Amino acid sequence: MPKKDRSAQVSQAPTRPRAASERRGFDVADLYSGPLGDATAPDASKLALDEKLRQGYFWIVNHAIISPFYDLEFEDTPPSTFALGEHGTQLKLPTAQSYSSYVLLPLLNLAVRRRCLLVGGPGRGKTVIATLMGLLAGYTQREIRQGIQHGQPQMTIADLLGNPLPSSLINAQSMDDVKIAWRKWLPMRVKIVDEYNRIPTRTQSALLTVMADDYAEMYDQVFECPPAAWYLTANDDAGGGTYQVIEALRDRIDVVVKALHFNTRFLSELLERIEAGVKPEELVPPEIIFTPDELDQVERAVRAVPVPTPLLRRIEHFAAEFEFYEAGARQLEYMTKDTVKLAGGTFTSNEGEQELPGAQTKNGLSVRALMTCLVFSKALAWFRGNAEVTFEDVRQILPFVLHDKLVQLRESPFFEVPENAAYRHDLVSWIRTLFDRSCAEYDRLGRDAEDVVAAELALFDQGLEGLEEREIDERLARIERRLREIEKGGKLYGPLYDDVLALKYLSQRYTNYRAWLRCRT
Repeated sequence: MPKKDRSAQVSQAPTRPRAASERRGFDVADLYSGPLGDATAPDASKLALDEKLRQGYFWIVNHAIISPFYDLEFEDTPPSTFALGEHGTQLKLPTAQSYSSYVLLPLLNLAVRRRCLLVGGPGRGKTVIATLMGLLAGYTQREIRQGIQHGQPQMTIADLLGNPLPSSLINAQSMDDVKIAWRKWLPMRVKIVDEYNRIPTRTQSALLTVMADDYAEMYDQVFECPPAAWYLTANDDAGGGTYQVIEALRDRIDVVVKALHFNTRFLSELLERIEAGVKPEELVPPEIIFTPDELDQVERAVRAVPVPTPLLRRIEHFAAEFEFYEAGARQLEYMTKDTVKLAGGTFTSNEGEQELPGAQTKNGLSVRALMTCLVFSKALAWFRGNAEVTFEDVRQILPFVLHDKLVQLRESPFFEVPENAAYRHDLVSWIRTLFDRSCAEYDRLGRDAEDVVAAELALFDQGLEGLEEREIDERLARIERRLREIEKGGKLYGPLYDDVLALKYLSQRYTNYRAWLRCRT
């Protein structure tokens, strides 16, 4: 088969074969379909949307982007391992279907309509992968080329958003009369900004409004943008470029993906493309192109994937590791790294705390970062065909979501240890190690077996209506006993700090309710 024909082919084999006993769950629609099926039901020959997305992934890695990497590793049986090189770097051979982050993360970003930063040197395919996402969303190559915003030092707000029509400027009696010729990229559901760190600071602020709030504004005129999957590219991830990226814009980026190097063992693939005159953008099979309605369905399906409570507890424990900073204040609520940062202070960590995750960072995690972690964990679980989010879904996705969110405290003694020095550059491995150590501490504390604060919060969530004062007094006494136990420990750290604040919160809620009960008598 000619190279061009093979590159446009989608495999008919299922991407994740299921055993015959694995059936889909009960659907209430089944009650209304007769023995011959429902004539109004969707075409049974069409792929399920998760399978369609997986087909898209495998077409890209097999025919479009040469990315023979499997850095998102999954196992269903113990893998074979090898220690390589002078440092004994571990190589594992995954025993379950694993993936290239460089292809999968942009696909998941398309599914959940968030903001993805593609980082890597020139010529590594960043713009190509972003273009492929636009093609999967149903746009033509012409529409995508016209829609790409190319960052350059002379880019103005008008270049980015649009221009007022000269005739309306001349005849306008007020700002409301000014008509704007908005740029064609603004209504697109896939938005691509190439080399965003070359955009002037003032124009970055306008870009921030579109990214964060889905609208553009000029001359008091507002253009409402639909929710979109964003793809930004940069040649480095240090925030540099022609212009420093403003902090608020960097904070809006949800996931960071690195373009890995080209493996020279696959040079023959490049030769075949040259000889056949093939460009992957020209060969996207229609079977893997999504309609706007299908993308809406995908986003809803991802949001519906449940996160088991025990796994959520582990995420809570990990997220609590970073914000607490005892030296930052005298009042408990203000003992955070944000307090120090806002005051222009500096951070220190001592030798005895170097293994604690919180001692290795300058900041904690924002609400936006935590929500993004949950969204992409759900997306990965849905893509893999899981009924719920699993531990490995979270473990594999966290480094890419938190890549730009956790700022290293390079002066920490942790990074001075020779075997830890590489973590200064390899943020993916560093964040995954932080999560692993947090989970090990969670297990050591036996939080799955006993979590007093979680139990008290669950009890409170049942509501206060009908509770008598005697029951309130008992709950307040339990809270104080737990605080006395923490007091005896003599040492605070991130998760324990959040426990203390949660207990104070419960105490105040119960105290207020008791006061209300007493005023009624």
